[in-house]
Amino acid sequence: MTAPQTAGDATQDRVLIFDTTLRDGEQSPGASMTLEEKLQVAVLLDDMGVDIIEAGFPIASNGDFEAVSEIAKRVKRATVAGLARAGQKDVDRAGEAVKHAVKPRIHTFISTSPVHMKYKLQMEPERVLEMVTASVTRARNWVDDVEWSAEDGTRTEIDFLCRCVEAAIRAGATTINIPDTVGYTTPEEYAALFRTVRARVPNADKAVFSVHCHNDLGMAVANTLAGVQGGARQIECTINGIGERAGNAALEEVVMALKTRSDAYPYACGVDSRMLTRASKLVAAVTSFPVQYNKAIVGRNAFAHESGIHQDGMLKNTETYEIMTPESVGVSKTSLVMGKHSGRHAFREKLKELGYDLGENAFEDAFKRFKDLADRKKHVYDEDLEALVDDEILTAHDRIKVVALTVIAGTQGPQLATLTLDVEGTHKTVQASGNGPVDACFNAIKALAPHEARLELYQVHAVTEGTDAQAEVSVRLSEDGKSVTAKAADPDTLVASARAYLGALNKLMTKRLRGKPEALQAG
Repeated sequence: MTAPQTAGDATQDRVLIFDTTLRDGEQSPGASMTLEEKLQVAVLLDDMGVDIIEAGFPIASNGDFEAVSEIAKRVKRATVAGLARAGQKDVDRAGEAVKHAVKPRIHTFISTSPVHMKYKLQMEPERVLEMVTASVTRARNWVDDVEWSAEDGTRTEIDFLCRCVEAAIRAGATTINIPDTVGYTTPEEYAALFRTVRARVPNADKAVFSVHCHNDLGMAVANTLAGVQGGARQIECTINGIGERAGNAALEEVVMALKTRSDAYPYACGVDSRMLTRASKLVAAVTSFPVQYNKAIVGRNAFAHESGIHQDGMLKNTETYEIMTPESVGVSKTSLVMGKHSGRHAFREKLKELGYDLGENAFEDAFKRFKDLADRKKHVYDEDLEALVDDEILTAHDRIKVVALTVIAGTQGPQLATLTLDVEGTHKTVQASGNGPVDACFNAIKALAPHEARLELYQVHAVTEGTDAQAEVSVRLSEDGKSVTAKAADPDTLVASARAYLGALNKLMTKRLRGKPEALQAG
């Protein structure tokens, strides 16, 4: 039922890591990604050893189909999955999208709980059971690797759940996912659910069972690990735990729990934990979703010690207060080795050390911005370089960019912003006033790029310490029920503000073109 373990882990069961950052993660309100950003995330996930990458929901839009198809062509090692509802069109669209993958998978689902069948599907249980068989059978016509999910599985009546699971396996499903779609279950209940289903379904040994937990009660990781103890051997999770509502089980937390507490969880996984911090930073950058400072494993404070008692213990022996090393998750100590006299070779080596591998054009653009930053800032920290390169990644394909900005501000007023934008190759300039310099900047943008989007969030924080620190600004805009977030970094807070606002506006423009239906969601 489980894949064989590699040398060195022969005594441990192999647990497959199924990452759904690009599908369930992108369903977080505001967490949209461009095609290029999705490809970067997918390649990194593949490099770090993720077993299955759920690349998207192909039927949702042409943009989603294109993204899944391109990821399927680009990924070299991992299985690439496309999500599909139980209808024939969904399954066929997913099959088309993943057909070029080295290892393609179709992941099809249907709701099985009484409340979902009655109010969402408006179907009788027998009809749902028929659709389970039909959808899996059709998926098997496309690929050998089919996953079936019982949406809202933890609120499904156990007898009916067992019938559905048996039917799915009989029709050819190789993976069975029982998700905690609404984050309702507890660890004890979830472990017992898997034990019961695996014991009662006669052909259960012919499929790998999977967990997919949401974090509405803050128990997603605990439930995930309990499900594995109950017999599941695939974990569905996302980088930074992003996803619907309160999010999904965080990949970095699950992986480090398995590695740190192998005594309690004697299961091996193939993820290179040294790449977790880089993955976290990339996903935070492309989604513009900041990671909370005290976030487990990848938060800024995860390895910080301020209490005098803690510091004393750490100086004597790091094991007094650290159960894992920063290096084990890819955290390196901040260094001050880069400055305005550093050359291209040193800059390239530093980027490699930080986990970046840029193409020649992207490297030259980043190097130019580094030199500009080094002229303006006394000390250039690793965090500065990460913010600089992530910013370059985010804006590389923007249709509208900041060319120049001059702001007049002070106690007397009026506050004025003179802004020049590059709008699809044409430079346009305007002067606008506002209730403060930030408002003036945003009014100038609206004058050059008219829109009806509403500002939902404006947030500023310093990338590093010092009065010359770069400002990192996050902006969230909403329009017609769609919400997007973007961020930008610059030593000038107002420049960062204008660029972040434009980043969000560019994402909204992309969403308009894609026309993604927000109702196509599952978990």
